[in-house]
Amino acid sequence: MSQLELIEEIAEYTFDPLGCVETIFPWGEGELEKSTGPRTWQANILSAIGSHLQNEATRYQPLLIAVASGHDIGKSALVGMVTKWALSTCEDSRVMITANTGNQLISKTQPEVSKWFRMAEDKDLWETKVTRIDVRDPAHKANWRADFETWSERNTEAFQGLHNIGKRILIIFDEASGIPDLIWEVTEGVLADADTEIIWLAFGNPTKNTGRFRECFGKFAHRWKTFQIDSRTVEGTNKEQLDRQVADYGEDSDIVRVRIRGVFPRAGSSQFIASDIVALARKYRAESFSALPKILSVDVARFGDDQTVIGTRQGRKARILVRLRGQDTVQVAERTIEFIHSEKPDATVVDGDGLGAGVVDQIKFRGFGDRLFEFHGGATANDSAAYYNRSAECWGAMRDWLAAGAEIPDDNELEANLTGREYGFTNKSQIQLERKEDMKARGLMSPDDADMLSMTFAVNVLPKPKEEPRPMYSNTMSNNWMQG
Repeated sequence: MSQLELIEEIAEYTFDPLGCVETIFPWGEGELEKSTGPRTWQANILSAIGSHLQNEATRYQPLLIAVASGHDIGKSALVGMVTKWALSTCEDSRVMITANTGNQLISKTQPEVSKWFRMAEDKDLWETKVTRIDVRDPAHKANWRADFETWSERNTEAFQGLHNIGKRILIIFDEASGIPDLIWEVTEGVLADADTEIIWLAFGNPTKNTGRFRECFGKFAHRWKTFQIDSRTVEGTNKEQLDRQVADYGEDSDIVRVRIRGVFPRAGSSQFIASDIVALARKYRAESFSALPKILSVDVARFGDDQTVIGTRQGRKARILVRLRGQDTVQVAERTIEFIHSEKPDATVVDGDGLGAGVVDQIKFRGFGDRLFEFHGGATANDSAAYYNRSAECWGAMRDWLAAGAEIPDDNELEANLTGREYGFTNKSQIQLERKEDMKARGLMSPDDADMLSMTFAVNVLPKPKEEPRPMYSNTMSNNWMQG
């Protein structure tokens, strides 16, 4: 088939994105060996776009589609499919894709879109780059393209200037919950172009119950065609793992609502500790803490890729003393005792779950059990009306401490630990933290540094007693003593 014949064949799917996707990709082969076509929910979105365009009464009216979903359903894959259809079936089409963060856009969305272009029948007609995909034809290169745009509330020109009158515009917001309201408002200016096919797709996990993405399903639901996708209903997801998470957190917990059911949370954000609070803590410098109680904390590694972390908190200052990997309980206990000697803490808290129990036993056996406290994160919280367990309660105290002004090490790993963990609410409105196993499933590290710091809030230690002032002696008394 000649290049012209291929172009003409694909152009027949101008108003049929599902038919285009089913035709131009090598389903059942290579990277798509285990797939016979788009997943059901993906096909439903593609069909909705086709129905809108096939109807002459709606074709030149903006089509707004918002999809709230659980994790791992294939959102980025659909972004790749629909971008390929939009460019390949309409001359001089313009596509703009943005995401909640620049890292999401460049490291996840762009590679996935590029992959679908490489697999398509007409792959030789397109050139893929980090920031854009454009047609190779020099005569159309400037106007026939997809741009990957990072957003900025201070610089919105890229979103204001997207016009393509008489042609086609496709706008895609990936992880839309995290895109500021201002970017949504500016993008709405594109919708006024007459006689233009305008399609705006917003995909995301429903992490916030405020903001424009949430309003697509509420205040502006009359303008948006909405879909909510439960990960358990999607082909290719790990149903056993999803069922375990539901059993762990509860069907109606916010973690399950957001990450599995595609339902908006009761809380405003699923990030337990805000990034700006941690950023300020990295720059904060504590003062007048030397007379305050010092607490030594030991978070013991449970798995091979986790690490044992030992640190201290004294007043508004926290330190990481050491990170250890591959250490057994005896070695961890020995290092802890070394720090008990050198730091002279007023209390020592050790994670007593799993391997940590052995560390506690070793420390006691060595005669350092005085002022040693064993921590169990799964125990009932002191404030059980507010927190699901002690771990969540101590993280809550740590969050309040950070927000009030505190000094932490200027350390990227600690910041990632503190800001990466999500949370939700149980059906009793208790704060419940995301499990470490689920953080790892999202590609994050175990929050060992943050757990160490949080455990320093497990005990309340009285301030050190003031030393009695030493008696003052006259020169005569001193001389008598010296002569003594």
